[in-house]
Amino acid sequence: MDIRHVMKHSRKLVFCCAGSDCKKSGAKLIRKELKESLQEGDLKGKVKLIQTKCMDMCKSAPVVIVGDHFCKKTTSEKVLNQLKKP
Repeated sequence: MDIRHVMKHSRKLVFCCAGSDCKKSGAKLIRKELKESLQEGDLKGKVKLIQTKCMDMCKSAPVVIVGDHFCKKTTSEKVLNQLKKP
């Protein structure tokens, strides 16, 4: 049996920076909007929202990572669009 099939994530991971520059740039509101959006519709149960400490990308705040894609100077709408991509 191939171990990669056993360890496959069934949910997409979304990392939201909670560093001070991201907070000042609206990260808290983005997290709140994402949390509400992910509790209904197509993405319900398919996404894990994770709050991180500073990701050291302060000039690009607010920063959210969706899978392996960095969403810089982002909004909740941009993050949701990225999540809907295959």
